[in-house]
Amino acid sequence: MTDIQKALFSMADEGYKKFNSALIPTVDPSTVIGVRTPELRKYARELSKTPAAAEFIRTLPHAYYEENNLHAYIIEGIKDFGEALAETERFLPYIDNWATCDTFTPKTFKKRPEELLIKIREWLGSEHTYTVRYAMGLLMSLYLDEAFTPEYPALVAAVESEEYYINMMIAWYFATALAKQKDAALVYLTEHRLSPWVHNKTIQKAVESNRIDSEFKTYLKSLRIKN
Repeated sequence: MTDIQKALFSMADEGYKKFNSALIPTVDPSTVIGVRTPELRKYARELSKTPAAAEFIRTLPHAYYEENNLHAYIIEGIKDFGEALAETERFLPYIDNWATCDTFTPKTFKKRPEELLIKIREWLGSEHTYTVRYAMGLLMSLYLDEAFTPEYPALVAAVESEEYYINMMIAWYFATALAKQKDAALVYLTEHRLSPWVHNKTIQKAVESNRIDSEFKTYLKSLRIKN
């Protein structure tokens, strides 16, 4: 067992392990240690200041779920755009669950949206579920405000997949877009540009959102596709 693994096990919470394992069904429960996210982030900040961090993120694959999340948090703290992008791209193929996928966005990505978009387009075409999901997550978190153009929801809608975790992210993206870019997003529902499942899941998630007013929620409910 490595020193990092020993440190992670020293933070283990058995009750949290059982709770968290139920939320990530694609992950073998025996690889979940049970470290709470605030503790893991704190450890990542401490570790990133040491030479051990560089060695750790060079070593893939990891054995434990928390090692993957620790890896993600270390990448998130990299300040150089090129380095953060390269390390993210190297790490993406090893992500095997939605929680690790959705847990990190390097802060430096916000500073170079045009360059990042080049990679996002590439990642959307990946055959790896969580690489595609990660790209969509970036479009949702970084490109639905000032940087928005109608091209971006079109990129998300163009992805055709049978993968549950990709389709869930498409729905999440459009539900968020309905709150932030209402007119641009609504047309994907009124013109039935999404698959029936994603269409209805988008409406469900939008109706659950606190960012959408009750009147608009009532209208969205009327757009549901009946089975």
